[in-house]
Amino acid sequence: MRGARILLVVSGSVAAYKALELIRLLRAEGAEVQPLLTEAGARFVTEESLAALSGRRVLRDLWAAEAEIGHIRLARWADAVVVAPASADRLARMALGLVEDLAGCVLLATRAPILVAPAMNPAMWAHPATAAHVAALAARGVAFAGPEEGPMAEPESGLGRLMEPPRLVEAIRALLGGPGRLAGRHVLVTSGPTQEPIDPVRYIANRSSGRQGHAIAAALAEMGARVTLVSGPVAIPDPRGVTVVRVETARQMLAACLAALPAEAAVCCAAVADWRPAEEAAQKRKKIPGEAPPPLPLAPNPDILTTLAAHPDRPRLVVGFAAETENLLAHAAEKRARKGADWMVANDVSAGVMGGAENEVHLLTAAGVEHWPRMDKREVARRLAGRIAEALA
Repeated sequence: MRGARILLVVSGSVAAYKALELIRLLRAEGAEVQPLLTEAGARFVTEESLAALSGRRVLRDLWAAEAEIGHIRLARWADAVVVAPASADRLARMALGLVEDLAGCVLLATRAPILVAPAMNPAMWAHPATAAHVAALAARGVAFAGPEEGPMAEPESGLGRLMEPPRLVEAIRALLGGPGRLAGRHVLVTSGPTQEPIDPVRYIANRSSGRQGHAIAAALAEMGARVTLVSGPVAIPDPRGVTVVRVETARQMLAACLAALPAEAAVCCAAVADWRPAEEAAQKRKKIPGEAPPPLPLAPNPDILTTLAAHPDRPRLVVGFAAETENLLAHAAEKRARKGADWMVANDVSAGVMGGAENEVHLLTAAGVEHWPRMDKREVARRLAGRIAEALA
């Protein structure tokens, strides 16, 4: 991140003290950090502390800043705008586009990518109003880092804790594109559905669009990885800078994945059919009036995720996806353990969202479960790519 210009908005949360460590880590990476302190944020951390660690005068008052630099110039100066911590109040103001202070003006005027790191009481994070504000911001392309689960300032614990500064640095690096972080790494990605033929004109398939898998392949390539994308039949363009292997059936997808090894990571995002017709008819099965539908015996398809996880040339990191309609986390945890995956990305498809442009996922690892808010699938991809880069580093 050497030379990256980061505008850090510190809003009103007891976690504001962590902004000091975040500044220290970012400067150690070679970034320039310009602190912007809100009135509420000043209740928790001082201008002097932020200035000492950033080496820059802290911006706070809208009209004082207008006389010196102006919010438009400041908004255009930044390569990235980071709101950490982001209080419930600040999220609401951002979602509504309120510009009553310097932070509001800059956030509305900037064209730079924005990363928000929420920090608030679990009840406030879980409130429908906050959820609506998060959804609105995510739909506009705002990236989110956290919150995490853990002890709060109050004598309670839950989801609402500010992401720790080292993890925030990784999220900021991913936001900036992190060029070269995966240079020299080979990553295998599967995407889209498989089609299992019944006869020359009919097949068994599912509603997967391939958007999520293709977005992950694109995000990994943007970070310098050599990506092999094994894709079932989709109607979306190939990602740039990616080697694409097109297949139709699960057996073809498995063969293509094994041929792509070795790889340092494998992300199995494809919605592979669990079963296929036991026999493919050579001719179209005709409907005969008055006769019952013919039986359709099924045979199990190979399990690509399990095969890769148990392969002698196993990738260092194996990531699976679990699309469930009930008991999401329990089923995803069981699937991760049974298939030998390192990580499992779980999402609920009971509401018919499969194939859409957005996703709300949960990342299950040996360390626990991370809940990511609903966001564009490209942002899910960027966040996951950043976590993969962090794991392989």
